[in-house]
Amino acid sequence: MSADHIAQAVGLRIPGRRGGVGGRIPDLVVWSKAQADGVWLPTADVLLVVEIVSPGSEGTDTVTKRSEFAAAGIPQYWIVEQDPAQTVAMHRLAGERYEVRATMPLAWVLNTGPAEYDLG
Repeated sequence: MSADHIAQAVGLRIPGRRGGVGGRIPDLVVWSKAQADGVWLPTADVLLVVEIVSPGSEGTDTVTKRSEFAAAGIPQYWIVEQDPAQTVAMHRLAGERYEVRATMPLAWVLNTGPAEYDLG
């Protein structure tokens, strides 16, 4: 996977809560192929979104964004906690909802390759 498949803080177009189109800006996005430059990008080729939970955003990151990204059909959603181990909860889309596939320290994720956590 090359660097043009990964982006920080780019906007994704997702289904809005009341119909229509909304948007979210995840901390990290991984695509299956390079994307054109833009402020708001489609979710068609997104493999994974990652959120780093900040104090005060726990509910948004773990509930609201999780359901919005699932509705957009994004296959994986990882949440990085700010605990001492920087725990990563890896969620995989199962139907219309995410299920936790694995939970592990961020150090393990950073020291392994994509084949270890199956980005599809």
